[in-house]
Amino acid sequence: MEDESSLSHGISAKVTQSTFLSALKMLDVGKWPIFSLCSQEELKLIRQACVFGSAGNEVLYTTENNEVFGLGTNSSGCLGTGDIQSTIEPRRLDALCGKRIACLSYGSGPHVVLATAEGEVYSWGHNAYSQLGNGTTNHGLVPCQVSTNLVNKKVIEVTCGSHHSMVLTSDGEVYTWGYNNSGQVGSGSTANQPIPRRVTSGIQNKIIVNIACGQMCSMAVVQNGEVYAWGYNGNGQLGLGNTGNQPTPCRIAALQGIRVQQVACGYAHTLVLTDEGRIYAWGANSYGQLGIGNKNNQSYPAPVIVDKDRVVEIAACHSAHTSAAKTQSGQVYMWGQCRGQSVILPHLTHFACTDDVFACFATPAVTWRLLSVDCWKPLNRVKEKQPFNCLSSKV
Repeated sequence: MEDESSLSHGISAKVTQSTFLSALKMLDVGKWPIFSLCSQEELKLIRQACVFGSAGNEVLYTTENNEVFGLGTNSSGCLGTGDIQSTIEPRRLDALCGKRIACLSYGSGPHVVLATAEGEVYSWGHNAYSQLGNGTTNHGLVPCQVSTNLVNKKVIEVTCGSHHSMVLTSDGEVYTWGYNNSGQVGSGSTANQPIPRRVTSGIQNKIIVNIACGQMCSMAVVQNGEVYAWGYNGNGQLGLGNTGNQPTPCRIAALQGIRVQQVACGYAHTLVLTDEGRIYAWGANSYGQLGIGNKNNQSYPAPVIVDKDRVVEIAACHSAHTSAAKTQSGQVYMWGQCRGQSVILPHLTHFACTDDVFACFATPAVTWRLLSVDCWKPLNRVKEKQPFNCLSSKV
């Protein structure tokens, strides 16, 4: 059993969207140390990027021509280059070049799972617990399509825990696979799940609009604003008022009457954002990552006071104990483990986006989402696309 210790810039409303998009020339990725290995010419071509690894020492990125490159230590073949050799120069992933990547997530092995704009799923990397969903425990050195039980399904969101994977389809269904020692795949047992299977218990007749994974737990937001949780609960990260593991999805009753729009999971804590722009948090809190003014774990949702302004985005990452939020006016707050310090209340930063918090203050310095100049976020894409402020810069 693992515990917590183990281990955009605003634009004037008068500027049209087309003008805004044409003004975006490159991603502002300079705050992540690994990009210092890239030349300025290479950086100018990057359109999407994801930084991961135990020390923020691996990155995958796409260019304006939909070419995909990997760079870094390549643990367990997680760069998808066909071998396990580390590289300080970008290497091309032929299997993915030409495909439009819609979303991407990573585990602790690490393993990588992504969905294309067409809704296809690909995985590679560490696979000791079948987290690649291909029915084996052989590590994957190149991206391979995950097709079992996903044929004719369009996947619009992917998320990974430490060693399990979860995807959301366009019709609001959830599929999981991989490590299941604490019930994190939601099957009702603790047997590992080698291929994708639909999660039905508790949410079979629900339309899911958002998903997230902690290290060993899973979360799903229903179209009506309910939140369901399952998996490891030793720190109260399921929000059920206890610390017992949950092998199937269970509705968080303490959120009754509250409509949740987004869920985000840290290593062992959970954040949700309501339709009124308020934040609730629960779970592990030894670094102050709940933002409630103390370091006591919480097994029930607790309100997080960020600002009088409406919160429009929350951020957390399963590999870190850091939390962040952005308000409607563009202010960015951070709390939790921030470069060795425990920040127990939301702290106003000078950043323009939550991504910068994770680049500069999270340990490791990773990305909590796929960075992109494409101004569409997968949140609630079952119903419609929702715009968000891009991490970008002008040249």
